[in-house]
Amino acid sequence: MRRRVSVSAGVQIRQASAADLSLVAGLFDEYRQFYGQASDYPLAEAFLRDRLANRDSVVFLGVDPKTGGGLGFAQLYPSFSSISARRIWILSDLFVARAARRMGVGRALLDAARHHAASTGAVHLVLETAATNREAQSLYESYGFKRDDKFLVYELDL
Repeated sequence: MRRRVSVSAGVQIRQASAADLSLVAGLFDEYRQFYGQASDYPLAEAFLRDRLANRDSVVFLGVDPKTGGGLGFAQLYPSFSSISARRIWILSDLFVARAARRMGVGRALLDAARHHAASTGAVHLVLETAATNREAQSLYESYGFKRDDKFLVYELDL
């Protein structure tokens, strides 16, 4: 069952389901291109199909209520904080289509992510973004996210 989350700022936010796959996959492909990946719609669709089918993530979709077109999405992955011994959610992906930027879509997606995290008893909603993505950093900081100054992030390519 598809849960309607909110309608505000000319955007309807809902939790995506398999029925939304093509709409979300198109946005996800654009998101990957924003981060320097080649366009690969079949890969985007397969990846999201698996996430939705296996319930590995929660995806919120921003839709234009008049046209039904996709405006943006946010994807959250569940995790836990050992330090607080509580659930956390990782806001792994947030993307707003170029034509829909500065219209409140990103903030509405953050509202949905925050509501979902709080309603599942999470202690934190965490995210990371590229150091060069100043526009996203500005949105996150205006929303109340605080930059971590205690921990460093490391990656090991496999």
